[in-house]
Amino acid sequence: MINYDEVVKSYQRRGIPVPTREMIKTDEQIEGIRAAGVVNNAVLDAACSAIHAGMSTEEINTIVHNKTIELGGIPAPLNYEGFPKSVCTSVNDVVCHGIPNAHQILKDGDIVNIDCTTIYNGYYADASRMVMVGFPSEEARKLVKCTQDSVDLAVSHLKPYESRLRDIGYYIEKFCKEQGFGVVHEIGGHGVGIDFHEDPFIYHYGKKGTGMVILPGMVFTIEPMVNQFKRNVCIDGSDNWTIYTVDGGLSAQVEYTIAVFEDHVEILSR
Repeated sequence: MINYDEVVKSYQRRGIPVPTREMIKTDEQIEGIRAAGVVNNAVLDAACSAIHAGMSTEEINTIVHNKTIELGGIPAPLNYEGFPKSVCTSVNDVVCHGIPNAHQILKDGDIVNIDCTTIYNGYYADASRMVMVGFPSEEARKLVKCTQDSVDLAVSHLKPYESRLRDIGYYIEKFCKEQGFGVVHEIGGHGVGIDFHEDPFIYHYGKKGTGMVILPGMVFTIEPMVNQFKRNVCIDGSDNWTIYTVDGGLSAQVEYTIAVFEDHVEILSR
């Protein structure tokens, strides 16, 4: 563990924002989050491998729920602030928070995001993956690849004691814009591990070299939502959860839970 007080003083003298003590996890806590990540990954493996044209998103929810319970976990989304299901399933123009539905049937060419958060022994791990059903369009495949690559690019640039939080968004948005896609600004990543959503907020856009310095012990998600056309989104007023692209274009999301150590970062769930 870092000597928090001494490290913080060195950055404060230079006017650089620092994480609060509450944002720094202990080694024991990170080990608990890592174990939750193993379960979360296994749940995502089970759900994503089962997806096929003709199945409903409710069937995906059933797989996630049952696999989570089987592995000794708790599906964190279920009843979280009123969310009615154990996983988010966001299809095509749904940006995030799609609610599984027995009447929503996946078809060839769809792209779907499976967003899964697991509580295991009191610790949380959060990740999402994109699944392409059958043979999506070339543009859909390009969007999914760009989103995945943007997260990997941002992670590759993370350096403890050197990187700043807004660097993450800088690399993601620059990369996606160069390929003609829009990055959603209104929704971001977050601290995670002891609770579902913790500080700090992780922007997926921003100016390099600004924001809070990244220190060992921080655990957070990186989860950009990348739109086929413009970045603008709207919320479904009928359920107050489902978020869509305003222009009807496709949207993709990839999410990792990241832990920061003295000399490297580790992906705890993906």
